[in-house]
Amino acid sequence: MQCRLGCGACCIAPSISTSIPGMPQGKPAGVRCIQLDDNNLCLLFGSDLRPQVCGDFAASADVCGQSDADALWLITELETMTGTGEIRCN
Repeated sequence: MQCRLGCGACCIAPSISTSIPGMPQGKPAGVRCIQLDDNNLCLLFGSDLRPQVCGDFAASADVCGQSDADALWLITELETMTGTGEIRCN
């Protein structure tokens, strides 16, 4: 599955424990990443500054659903259920 451009759910819903430029302590769940622009596109996409966990994330139907709203809900639910503290990738 390809990411839906402008979704941004994976940059909002999960917590990320690794440092992000502008967010040296990472980001809590439900907080919009500072590197997400007004169109919900990553300003660090393709950059070496992008955290590995972000680059390792791959869109899939079970995580992203059929819409942006589905993705935000599903990733929020996964974060709540797992309590792992960051998105996990295969």
